Amino acid sequence: MLNKYPVWKYILILLIVTIGGFYASPNIYGTDPALQVAAKSRKVVDSSTQQKVINVLDGAKIAYRKVVLDDKGLLVRFKDVEGQLTAMDKLREILGEDYTVAQNIAPAAPDWLASINAMPMYLGLDLRGGLHFLMEVDMETVLSQTRERFTNEFRSALRKEKVRAISILPKSEGVNLELKFRTEAERDKAEQAIRRDNTEFQYSTREDERAFSLMVTMTETALIELKKQALQQNVTTLRNRVNEIGVAEPVIQQQGDSRIVVQLPGIQDSARAKQILSATATLEFRMVDVDGNADSVVSGGRSPVGSRLYYERNGRPILLKKRVIITGDRITHATSGFDNDSGTPAVYVNLDGAGARSMQRTTKANLKKPMAVVFIEHKANVKVVNGKEVITQKKVEEVINVATIQGVFSRRFQISGLDNPKESQTLALLLRAGALSAPIRIIEERTIGPSLGQDNIDQGMKSVVVGMVLVIAFMVFWYRGFGLVANVALLLNLVLIVAVLSMLQATLTLPGIAGIVLTVGMAVDANVLIFERIREEIRVGNTPQASIHAGYEKALSTIADANITTLIAAVILYMFGTGPIKGFAITLSIGILTSMFTAIMGTRAIVNLFVSGRRIKTLSI
Repeated sequence: MLNKYPVWKYILILLIVTIGGFYASPNIYGTDPALQVAAKSRKVVDSSTQQKVINVLDGAKIAYRKVVLDDKGLLVRFKDVEGQLTAMDKLREILGEDYTVAQNIAPAAPDWLASINAMPMYLGLDLRGGLHFLMEVDMETVLSQTRERFTNEFRSALRKEKVRAISILPKSEGVNLELKFRTEAERDKAEQAIRRDNTEFQYSTREDERAFSLMVTMTETALIELKKQALQQNVTTLRNRVNEIGVAEPVIQQQGDSRIVVQLPGIQDSARAKQILSATATLEFRMVDVDGNADSVVSGGRSPVGSRLYYERNGRPILLKKRVIITGDRITHATSGFDNDSGTPAVYVNLDGAGARSMQRTTKANLKKPMAVVFIEHKANVKVVNGKEVITQKKVEEVINVATIQGVFSRRFQISGLDNPKESQTLALLLRAGALSAPIRIIEERTIGPSLGQDNIDQGMKSVVVGMVLVIAFMVFWYRGFGLVANVALLLNLVLIVAVLSMLQATLTLPGIAGIVLTVGMAVDANVLIFERIREEIRVGNTPQASIHAGYEKALSTIADANITTLIAAVILYMFGTGPIKGFAITLSIGILTSMFTAIMGTRAIVNLFVSGRRIKTLSI
């Protein structure tokens, strides 16, 4: 029978629409400004912390919705942003440095929706307000430091082989060095010594009446990798800084081969953000005091002479010798990999000449004893004193790795005993951060106020509503009853777009709203093609039932062609575009896919419900 869907198709469509409705509904409830209270090492967030926070808020007469204790810490919901900011300053002052009090945004949807992971869409910087920084990594400094590093390494290698060079001259472009020797034999011996440990270079020779020269040039592949690592190190460092600020849905991403975009939605304090983002870090290698008892020192006992109490990242106390073996500026390079013998994750470290000598002396005297890596960070701490913000530097020290010395080593060694490859990659980045400083400078800074963000939301919503009203009015006027069916599909399409964006936890931006507006106009294109085809079939004398069937069947290929070409364009925009363009491409792609479902299957299901099994003489089209 024509124009009859099997029951399973109706069930499928109803199921998709129902699920879409559930996952789109959290956006109706919106979000609450909130504060997330989390404990740093050696502290916990429990019911006593919860009561303390409630007492502080009640005492300061700050209005709040509720204070919830969960596995992530303490979540305090507020009625407005003003109460959130006032409470943040107060709680930071009362709770002290053992707790992190971070701005957050909490969904206001009922708990039963959260239990099925139905969450509202994130709002981008242009809709919520916040800070935007475009930072540039000083690659010239990176290259300069790398040239200096290899100059020192080559000198050490030649000294070890007892080869005397007249000079080692770094060139200004790339990583190029010219080594000059008095004889050809000395040059050949030097080339063999340097080649053995440095495969990332190309080698060439030349001579004149005064000297025999060896030209050492870093390969293009190695240069790209060097810049990539410097950029990656800075991205990781900035991400750690942003986590310290406590921003919900921050954007920290590479742009091009030397720039980093940092977006902090909901943050308005530009001075504080810049202070924290520009904090510095270094490393120290120290021997572990295996004879002392760290727990007794924590309990109030005195530290052994020559030792000091530190804490690991998991909060466990540990005693380390006060004497520093080497600091991070002695590390020339660090990469993650796997131990050749055991196959476990490891980090391979290179030291400069002075660091190598110090490490060799220490490891020779301390075989089979543990050595620790201490990560030292200077963070900016902002306090309000007499109504003014005072920024002070705070030194934070924590042990990031403890490993047993398995043999005597100097310039090159590996750190093993790591749990997984991710830990080894993170440790390699931290080690590089202590040695290879890739300076960054802010070349663009924008502050978007929350009122402007709300204006963008209001205007975006207005454009969606106006576009939908015009399309709905046109469809009803031009296609009558079938136009109403198309309008139902259009509304369902908008619900499904919002549902998919919410399920993906995508960030909605102003260009994203533009993509939705465009989709609203495009969503009825398929129905226009179908309805016009039905009209043509009626004009040539076909029955209404046959016309409906032919209209949907014959228009399908045209609809597919039109939407697939638009989808290809959207995919290309996403692949090659940046920030705003990607947001536009995502919503456009989702809108194309959902509109094909609602315009073809959705409208066909509704039409079939009304015409299936009936004798129809005319159609309202």
